[in-house]
Amino acid sequence: MNRTVDVLVVGGGPAGLAAAARLAAAGAGRVEVLEREEAAGGAPRHCGRAGFGPYTGPEYARRAVAEAVRAGAVVRTGAGATGWAGALGGALPLGPGRGQPGAGDGAVRERTTEGPLAGPAGGHRPPTTERRGTARGATGPAGPAGPAGHPLVLEVTAPTGLERITARAVVLATGARERPRSARLVPGSRPAGVLSTGELQQSVELFGLRGERIGRRAVVVGSEPVARHAVGTLRRAGVAVVAVVSDRADGPRLPCPVLRGATVRELVGRGRLSGVVVRAADGRAGLLRCDTVVFTGDWLPDHELARSGGVPLDAATRGPSVDPALRTRVPGVFAAGNLLRGVEPAVVAAAEGRAVASAVLAHLAGAAWPDPGPALLPAGSLRWVTPGRLSPSGASGPAPVLSLRPATRLVHPTLTVTQDDRLLHRQRIPAFLAPHRSLRHPATWAGAADPAGGAVTVRLEAGRTESRGGSRGGRGS
Repeated sequence: MNRTVDVLVVGGGPAGLAAAARLAAAGAGRVEVLEREEAAGGAPRHCGRAGFGPYTGPEYARRAVAEAVRAGAVVRTGAGATGWAGALGGALPLGPGRGQPGAGDGAVRERTTEGPLAGPAGGHRPPTTERRGTARGATGPAGPAGPAGHPLVLEVTAPTGLERITARAVVLATGARERPRSARLVPGSRPAGVLSTGELQQSVELFGLRGERIGRRAVVVGSEPVARHAVGTLRRAGVAVVAVVSDRADGPRLPCPVLRGATVRELVGRGRLSGVVVRAADGRAGLLRCDTVVFTGDWLPDHELARSGGVPLDAATRGPSVDPALRTRVPGVFAAGNLLRGVEPAVVAAAEGRAVASAVLAHLAGAAWPDPGPALLPAGSLRWVTPGRLSPSGASGPAPVLSLRPATRLVHPTLTVTQDDRLLHRQRIPAFLAPHRSLRHPATWAGAADPAGGAVTVRLEAGRTESRGGSRGGRGS
């Protein structure tokens, strides 16, 4: 079945739903959201705790869905995009110069060798339900191409069968996932009882706080805030938390034993997990008896659909490389939310969803798709920066707000921005930065960057060293 829409949003989490609500309310025409799970709302619907503004996670998710539907968007569940019809890679701007593929600008271009059904929905449960909102606005033929003349056609597996959906604009909001045991290169047997935080929370949602469904003794692996949430969920379910294993020397402080600077080296057990081998910071190894292990955090952008279309990725975040308007380098394709870099709080992802709507509306109105601006490259103690490109318009427009994620704990670090050995900005950040939190930075220096120049390097350097008892050390520059 072939259909057309005006805007196709792939992903029914906070970013996708916020984008759909804003677009539908603004009269963008037929706005359709594809969510491969049986219910929309994203990860918050599994998080039965406070911390989503004034709401719990499930409340936040229900409100986000209701807002999108009320605005006129169509929210379809159990429907997943499984590939692109046509070669999106051919849509990349190919003019000479700095921003071109392979020009060493920090972008990664990957093309999967898997078949068309190997996209993000390819390995998931088959679609089982569909929910439709009340569409508002034009639903007629959207035209097979955006202003740049590139077709945006996605192959979709839906409850009604296979479809091809043509859109004037596509918003990728496929979110992020926790790195599984296999990607963490943890050897051993393949017993039951090995979970991610998302799987743990889904088990609680499906079966309630019944510890026998989860286990009796659990080990949690991770250093990010989500490890705390996993511990809380386990304890509410009556599961004893044997220990939290953190590979960082400054691992989290939790109401249970925390093995800092330690790593899980092997899983042990036949049929059911019976223990994990842990290596401590001093090299000694030992067996922790448990029947459940929960791998938390270490987020990866869910970028398979973007990769399958040849959308260039950012080398640092592994999400699509975007400019401040959240445009990818493929005309008509936008990206927002945790697909861009791993994970941020739901409210941050939703804000990006609302922000991308303005650029989508301009695209639908015929605005030209600009050439990519200079790439932003992280350096020093900076792990990544998003968005990964500056606007090609140089000094025009408001200063973009960047998210900077440090690789280590930093106290009063120094931020230095350079382009082609030219200093654009230097300042001391009067704050404490942690690896699991991003710094929001208004790039007031962006107007000084040369739109036709080379990559812009953003560097964070330690200003002070920190001890467990507090901060101390020398002053930054």
